[in-house]
Amino acid sequence: MTKFLLSLHVLAAILAIGPVTVAASMFPQAVRRVAVAVPVGTAGGGAGAAGAGAAQDDTSTVRLLHRICRVYSGLGVAVPVLGFATAAAMGVLGDAWLIASITLTAAAAGILLAFVLPRQEELLEDLTGRQPVERARTARLAMFTGVFNLLWATVTVLMIVRPGSTTGA
Repeated sequence: MTKFLLSLHVLAAILAIGPVTVAASMFPQAVRRVAVAVPVGTAGGGAGAAGAGAAQDDTSTVRLLHRICRVYSGLGVAVPVLGFATAAAMGVLGDAWLIASITLTAAAAGILLAFVLPRQEELLEDLTGRQPVERARTARLAMFTGVFNLLWATVTVLMIVRPGSTTGA
């Protein structure tokens, strides 16, 4: 049963957290491209029908990246749920590496919910309303996204290395 739970936990991490890390990383640059492609104060993109279509395509990309982050972060709840089930089956709930991983996972989720997703929504609203987007805002979003990704990378390493674990590996 432990191997089955562990397999589900790893699959959930790959399929749910992977898309969030990639889409969130791509989001700031996609916003910058749209902000350049759509001059402020012009509804049609300033380059005729072709410019308007290109701007709409870029905005669609930004919307899609945000939707991926939102939807897959919800699906990502399965990762810690399956992780707790796996840890209980393995009898390692009190191990330091697991407690550190749980703490870092909670921090990553907090950053995603408090900083990444709300800032994505704000930037998307600005683009939709043809409002100016300051590069500093996309840079801050990229920073929060980088911290989120770094936390997940650290959790992944802890899950593989399991310092002090007596379960092998």
